[in-house]
Amino acid sequence: MEACHSPQQSNVTTYGDTTVAIISLEAFAGMWINAFMVCVLCIGWVKKKTLNSNEKILLLLGCSRFWYLGISWVYSFLLIIHPYCFCVPLLLESLAAIQSFFDCSHIWSSACLCSFYCIKIANFRNSFFIYLKVKIDKIVPWLLLGSLLLAFIFSILVYHISNETQCNNRNYSSQGYYLKHIIRVDEHLLPIVFVIGFVYSTSFTAVVFSAVFLLFSLWKHKCKMQTNSMKDLSMDAHIKAMKSILSFLVMYSINFVFFILTLIYARKKENHVAFLIFVFLYAFPGVHSLILIFSNPKLEKALVRILSCVKCKVCMR
Repeated sequence: MEACHSPQQSNVTTYGDTTVAIISLEAFAGMWINAFMVCVLCIGWVKKKTLNSNEKILLLLGCSRFWYLGISWVYSFLLIIHPYCFCVPLLLESLAAIQSFFDCSHIWSSACLCSFYCIKIANFRNSFFIYLKVKIDKIVPWLLLGSLLLAFIFSILVYHISNETQCNNRNYSSQGYYLKHIIRVDEHLLPIVFVIGFVYSTSFTAVVFSAVFLLFSLWKHKCKMQTNSMKDLSMDAHIKAMKSILSFLVMYSINFVFFILTLIYARKKENHVAFLIFVFLYAFPGVHSLILIFSNPKLEKALVRILSCVKCKVCMR
């Protein structure tokens, strides 16, 4: 006797397959981009035996995004295709905590990179700013260590709250299950929503202030150069840094808006809208890392060299 499938069940299956296919494409493309960035930086580290502050931040950022996308893909794949796997004790909680650790880590690392560009390039006569400019290379490792520590604390909180909500909800049959478990805005998840909001808002604030300070510094420097009727390399450095930070600002603004929409639509269980939101959230780490590669001469040259080799091999065939 053949099993009968209702149109609703067929729609659920199609929806899940489409979601997994798109998320997989975005996740693996983003992982390749970030793996490339990490490999180039590590090769340079082995050759030079040292890394500058910019490369240290990029290395942590690339590693965090690579593992974030990998863990997120596993997490989403199991939630959509094999939700019954989460009947295994502590599996959902562990994956959620690891995902949250790398998510927080890459968000804070990118905010650190934006702040580093601002402090290194902007010109202000304020004594505190001059102190930061002189000490920035010594401050960066501590900033990165602090980012990892905050990410670790955040992951512990996510694990604890996921464990509580998991005990209160063991229904694995609904279509919107994975959305509810990624973010469920109820009395148990208010603390985690607050912490996620804090992570996003503080990093977004750092990017905004960096863009404003660098723009103001660029304006002052431009006025000074026009008065003296001369040009120097500082103007080019300002403009390049401003382009990078503006890309940060645009990406962060969109990411922040989509985060707010996630909280709204995941609660309303409007799966198709939430699906579009998560598609962007998965694309963000890869697209932003690609922008960073093209804004870094060393990484850009390595990418062009690899693409040229691939093109030559394809043409030879």
